[in-house]
Amino acid sequence: MAVYVDPPIWEWRGRMWCHLTADGEEELHRFAAQLGLPRYKFQSRPGRPRVDHYDVPDSIRPEAVRLGAIEITFREAGARIARRREAGQ
Repeated sequence: MAVYVDPPIWEWRGRMWCHLTADGEEELHRFAAQLGLPRYKFQSRPGRPRVDHYDVPDSIRPEAVRLGAIEITFREAGARIARRREAGQ
């Protein structure tokens, strides 16, 4: 299983943000905890686990990469969601 981080292209409250996703929910939570992200920051939609993620500020993104998150483009992130949707996730 792997953890992924896309580019920080979303502005909110004066900061740039990106998404931290993973192949599995528990792996995502473990990795987020290593980054110091509280569990309540987890964003999920019932019945749509393919879009589960944590929002990560650009200041934390380098640490995510250092810990092993795979850098993906925004387009690759969308393709991952599409593949998971097709697989019924």
